[in-house]
Amino acid sequence: MSTATRKSPLTDWTLVVPVVALVALVFSWGRDLPSGVVALVALCLGGAVLAAVHHAEVVAHRVGEPFGSLVLAVAVTVIEVALIVTLMADGGPKTASLARDTVFAAVMITCNGIVGLSLLVGALRNRVAVFNAEGSGAALATVATLAVLSLVLPTFTTSKPGPEFSTAQLAFAAVASLSLYGVFIAVQTVRHRDYFLPVDTGAGRSRPAGAASPSEAATAMASASASAAASAGDGAGRAAPAPGDEDHAEPPSVRDALISLGLLLVALVAVVGDAKAVSPTIEAGVESAGLPNAVVGVIIALLVLAPETLAAVRAARRDRVQTSLNLAYGSAIASIGLTIPAIALASIWLSGPLLLGLGPIHMVLLALTIMVSALTIVPGRATLLQAGVHLVLLAAYLFLAVSP
Repeated sequence: MSTATRKSPLTDWTLVVPVVALVALVFSWGRDLPSGVVALVALCLGGAVLAAVHHAEVVAHRVGEPFGSLVLAVAVTVIEVALIVTLMADGGPKTASLARDTVFAAVMITCNGIVGLSLLVGALRNRVAVFNAEGSGAALATVATLAVLSLVLPTFTTSKPGPEFSTAQLAFAAVASLSLYGVFIAVQTVRHRDYFLPVDTGAGRSRPAGAASPSEAATAMASASASAAASAGDGAGRAAPAPGDEDHAEPPSVRDALISLGLLLVALVAVVGDAKAVSPTIEAGVESAGLPNAVVGVIIALLVLAPETLAAVRAARRDRVQTSLNLAYGSAIASIGLTIPAIALASIWLSGPLLLGLGPIHMVLLALTIMVSALTIVPGRATLLQAGVHLVLLAAYLFLAVSP
C-alpha cells in the first residue's frame, strides 16, 4: 500500500481532545469550580488519558516491540506520577499515604487485573494462553523485588516511627528502584529482546521434545516477520491488510509519529492540570461516602490504567498474550521504579510524613499475588483457571479497599 493511500493513524478526535483538555486546564486553573464544570473537566481528563495512550500506541507501532510496550508503560506511569505529586502538593497530611496506595493499587491492577483479563481472553480464544516464560518470569521477579523493597520494608524499619523510611533509606530505595528499572529496560530492549517478543500460539500447545523453546520460537517469529516485511515491500498491487489488523498494518510515517509524540506531551500536561482541578471533588466525594482515604489511590490507578487495560486485551485477542504481559508487568515495574524516585525528590519540598509501608492485609495480598503469579508464569501457558484466580485476587483487593 502506498504512502499516499495509507490512512493516517491520527484520527480527528485524537487531534482535538488534547487541545480541548489543555484549554479546559487554562480556564479551570486555580478556580473553585461548580459541579457542572467539574464534570466537564473530568470528561476532558478522561478524553486526554485516552488520547495520550492512543498517541503512545502510534509511536509504539513506529518503533516496534518490545519498545511499544515500553512507550505505553512509561506514558501511563508519567501520568500516574504527575497525579500523585499534584494531589500530594495540595492535600496536606491526609495524602501522606497516597503514593503508597496508588502504587500498590497499580501493582494489584496490573498483576491481577490486566494479567487475568489477558489470560482470560487468550484462553477463551485458544483454550490455552501461550507466552514467553523467560521474559515474563524476569519481569515478575523485578516487580516482586521492587514491591518488597519499596512497600514492605518501610513497615519493619526502625529508624523512624511508623511505616516510613528515613531520609537515607528513602534515598537508597529511590536509587535502587531507578537502577533496577534501568537494568530491566536494558535487558528487555537490548540484551534479551527475544524473551519479550510474542510467541506463536502453536508452539505452546503440545511442544514435542527437542522443539524450539518459547524464546527460540519468538526469535524465529521475529526473523520470519522481518523477511515477510521485506517481501511485502516488493509486492505492489497485493491485497491490503484488513482494517484494524495492527500486526500487519504499515507502521505510521515519521511525520505521523512525531505529531503523535507532540500531542502525547500536550495530553500529559492536560491530564496533570485537569486532575489537579477535579481532585478536591474526588477527595470530597470519597470522604462524604465514608470510604477510606486509600480509595483515592485506587481511583487514580483505575483511571490511568483503564486505557492500558484495553490495549492489553486487544493484544490478547490478536494472540499476542506476551505483549499483554509486557504491558502489565512493564507498567508495574515503571510504577514503582519511577514513582519512588519522583516522590523521593518531591519530599524535599513536600511537608508532612511519607507513609510507604503496607499494612498486614495488603502484605498478605501482595505475597499471595507474587506466589500465584510465579505459578502462572513458570509453565509458559495458562488456562481459564489461572485467569480466574488472578481476577478473584483483584476482586478481593478492591472489596477490602472499600471495606477494610
